[in-house]
Amino acid sequence: MANSTDSRSTLTLDDEALCRDLLTLRDYLRWAASEFHLAGLHHGHGTDSPWDEAVALTLGALHLPWNVDPAVLEARLLPVERARIVALVRERITSRRPLPYLLGEAFFAGFAFDVDERVLIPRSPIAELIESGFAAWFPEEPPARVLDLCTGSGCIGIATALHLPTCEVDLSDISTDALAVARQNIQRHDLGVRARAVLSDLFEGLAGQSYDLIVSNPPYVDARDLATMPVEYRHEPALALGAGADGLDIVRRILREARRYLTDHGVLIVEVGNSDSHLEAAFPEVPFLWLDFERGGQGVFALTAAELDAHAASFA
Repeated sequence: MANSTDSRSTLTLDDEALCRDLLTLRDYLRWAASEFHLAGLHHGHGTDSPWDEAVALTLGALHLPWNVDPAVLEARLLPVERARIVALVRERITSRRPLPYLLGEAFFAGFAFDVDERVLIPRSPIAELIESGFAAWFPEEPPARVLDLCTGSGCIGIATALHLPTCEVDLSDISTDALAVARQNIQRHDLGVRARAVLSDLFEGLAGQSYDLIVSNPPYVDARDLATMPVEYRHEPALALGAGADGLDIVRRILREARRYLTDHGVLIVEVGNSDSHLEAAFPEVPFLWLDFERGGQGVFALTAAELDAHAASFA
């Protein structure tokens, strides 16, 4: 694990010295951004630059919202607040743990979710589809029943339930640890009976269920990408990342089995990320609809129930 410190870094100073000389929120923002730049951190868990990471860390440590009044930049921090920020910056650099794990929280589709090393950190472009209410497929009435397959923290299904207040959502996962986090988030967002967490190896625990929409961000990282991932990703559960040589071990099962759990007018939406080229090569005859996203992201396809029927032989 990379934990060396650049010779130009001020982290060679002890925490007491740093807290004595850094006083305001602006001081800590500038200092954290400088240290993150020197450390060469990988940004891919909610931020995309040293400055954004510094903003997320300092505001998160102080329990301040993203849209806080800029006037607070000149506010002097309490000693305990200074110590908290310094400790977080040092831990982020030395351990390479992703920031949401350090803070215990991540934001997705406009909502905050509990996260820890039992689940992936939410970052799917599917958030844009949720925010639109999946209107491209349900222009008149929202889906009544939704399945978030391989749910992890529950962020996709719970955010869907929050954006579509009339729908019911099942959150399924093979990991009991992940489902414990999902249940925390169901409770956090007070969804009551509209959301339930289900232990299931893909569809095996969902017998008799039928959904208008199945959304999944399953494990899809191929063996090559898994072996070369930055250190930050190695803190995430391997069960939720790797899926065989071409990254499609789980996706093939989803394509083969999903139709039995969709209504006749239902839709399947699945994220496969960088394994999109493998999927097209494996099923060249299937008309996957690859979705575009304003905020970036790739490798999310949609198939209707009718399309799954038409190509059932390919998936068998």
